[in-house]
Amino acid sequence: MQRRSFLSRAAALSLPLAAPLSSPSVWAQPGLVPIRFTLDFRITSQTAPFLVALNKGYYRDEGLDVRVDPGAGSVASITRIASGAYQMGLGDISSLIEFQSTTPGTPLVQAVYQYYNRAPFVIIGRKDRGITTDFRSLAGKKIAAAAVESTRRAWPMVARKLRLKADHFTWATTDFASRDNVVVRGDVDGATYFHDSAVSLFSRMKPEELSVLRYDEAGVNLYGNAILASNAMVTQQPAAVAGFLRATNRAIQDCLADPAQAVAATLARESILNGAVELDRWRITSQYLAAPDTRGHGLGDVLKRTLEQQVDEVTAVFGLKNPPSVEGVFNRAMLPPLAERKMLA
Repeated sequence: MQRRSFLSRAAALSLPLAAPLSSPSVWAQPGLVPIRFTLDFRITSQTAPFLVALNKGYYRDEGLDVRVDPGAGSVASITRIASGAYQMGLGDISSLIEFQSTTPGTPLVQAVYQYYNRAPFVIIGRKDRGITTDFRSLAGKKIAAAAVESTRRAWPMVARKLRLKADHFTWATTDFASRDNVVVRGDVDGATYFHDSAVSLFSRMKPEELSVLRYDEAGVNLYGNAILASNAMVTQQPAAVAGFLRATNRAIQDCLADPAQAVAATLARESILNGAVELDRWRITSQYLAAPDTRGHGLGDVLKRTLEQQVDEVTAVFGLKNPPSVEGVFNRAMLPPLAERKMLA
């Protein structure tokens, strides 16, 4: 019941937002393959490489006409793509594992490039409420999170790893836009974040007043948001998917080598944002995007054993009846060559 409720909430968040989009034939440039791409959330430097690739013509160089839209959460991206409203997007790979378990057979959606090599899942807590970097300090606290949100969904994996009860603390359901406010006001003791999303909170409270509890430091090695593609794209237009990945990988390398490019592309799309904040955000993003093992297998790829462990963990925590195969979850066939994905910076 919990799993079906989660999927229905994700669909409710994503599909109404996707429905008003016009047909690709209305906006696509003649001779180019149209791709509607949904981000996981709003426009920030977290996803600047997609904007860099767009602004510098990398997608056009690959024969693509790409439209990049804000998202409704890293979980909702999956149902946006599965519905056919979008061809590709950025979404949480643990949630993809869960989604595939409820839709056995040919995968409706697959991961084709691992964006966050480690999930940037954290809980940010107020030190004046007794929260430290030890997850045990969250006992009895009140933690804010959105109803359908991957950091919240992954908490039972941390609890299981640390031998804590799933109800170690109390959830306070709020929306993404209100999260900073309830922490600053003290309505809650802390909140879930993508680590790079927490820069908005850091700009309102002194960092020394806050504790950052990182899931990866609790021994939970999870892959985070990946570039996803629909079954139709993977089977009918694999060359277009491969071109999208080449262009995006090229832009990621640009941003890693020169963070100013990430900030400039972000501000060009959302001029109301603060450049210094977005630079701080990208610096955090890059730590998770280019995690240590990318030095070996390159950007965008995964270690099979690590992903197998993630499938096993998600299966155990959520009681999946039909766990998907690693090959079904992650399709590396369209990745750029390793030489292009090796860290240049």
